[in-house]
Amino acid sequence: MTARPYVLAESTWKTVDATPYDVAVLPWGATEAHNYHLPYATDNIQSEALAIEAARLAWDGGAKIVVLPCVPFGVNTGQLDIKLCLNMNPATQAALLADLVHAIEVQGIKKLVIFNGHGGNDFRQMIRELQPRTSVFLASVNWYKVGDPKSIFTDHGDHAGELETSMMMHLVPDLVRPLAEAGDGSEKRWRISALREGWAWAPRRWTQVSSDTGTGNPALASAEKGAQYAQQVTVQTARFLVELAQADVNDLYIDAKS
Repeated sequence: MTARPYVLAESTWKTVDATPYDVAVLPWGATEAHNYHLPYATDNIQSEALAIEAARLAWDGGAKIVVLPCVPFGVNTGQLDIKLCLNMNPATQAALLADLVHAIEVQGIKKLVIFNGHGGNDFRQMIRELQPRTSVFLASVNWYKVGDPKSIFTDHGDHAGELETSMMMHLVPDLVRPLAEAGDGSEKRWRISALREGWAWAPRRWTQVSSDTGTGNPALASAEKGAQYAQQVTVQTARFLVELAQADVNDLYIDAKS
């Protein structure tokens, strides 16, 4: 396999030292159960693969992007009673992020995008706290919110359902068990109306919500749907990376009338 210069894990010191990278991309996932048919590394596989493809497209568009190794642990405080769901608390994530940002800052890379693939991760408050302490411009993308999933998928469940299963069928079909083995991903709803309607929030206790660890029915998933959505995600993300690479971080705003 030919090493891809936009993938840090495949690059040598000679290549890295000679490349003036514009933007670093940090895939961030989780290690958790995904129904009976998807592997524990689902979020990591998706985040890394989509980030690398977006970086390839951006690289071809003239932007020097480097994809860092995926962080494989996410916030799973609501899944601690599920065997080998591995939790990393937000405070730990914030400390890890700060260390990585400091490393690339002193090495001259001034823009970082966190490419998130796990719903339990929320980097916005971490970025708000860290941004005043660093010259590195920080942004985050939740890949599953890029594009228009409702134009492709019938079931809109958010964990191991039609969308995630289709993506895994497209990216790593050998790691997807037959759909006949999957649970239906049925999800219990909150008894309290404000939580059910979404204007109040509390973390879900996963084993009380789902009997198979999924929320969303994967029955209609297909590799073709996964490929269609992956293209939406990577093309739009690549466009963002190219714009960010070219941007002056001290001049990011335009007049509303422009």
